Amino acid sequence: MKTLLILNGPNLNLLGTREPAVYGATTLAEVEAECVGHGKRLGYAVECFQSNHEGVLIDRIQEAGRRFKGGELAGVVFNAGALTHTSVALFDAISGVKPLPVIEVHISNVHAREAFRHHSYLSPAAAGIVVGFGTDGYRLAIEGLARKDGAT
Repeated sequence: MKTLLILNGPNLNLLGTREPAVYGATTLAEVEAECVGHGKRLGYAVECFQSNHEGVLIDRIQEAGRRFKGGELAGVVFNAGALTHTSVALFDAISGVKPLPVIEVHISNVHAREAFRHHSYLSPAAAGIVVGFGTDGYRLAIEGLARKDGAT
């Protein structure tokens, strides 16, 4: 059984309590449980990881690239949080592990928010982008990865 990696960046550990009007009341643990269940229904194991540290996220992306090449990993769902708008290093990491499919996810519609959130350094390297569907965006991204992998 192939694995999907759900990768979450800075401050996503605060889901459920941080700005619930923007991000909702669902906790990260609840998002992860939903991802595991949805992945299982589609025939995938799901691993979830969150870090507030850019370098740790880069390490996970590089590891995911090796696992993809080895046939173990089908892809990554990545909500990089605010690092989306600032990190050339994450762009380089995602670009460096191609053809690993990475789906960029944003809970809120970043294009309807502050101007600095309108630009993503990650989008040009992403295989797809899901924006503004709340935490349901993770499920949509998982479905997209399954389609790319030929499972659906």
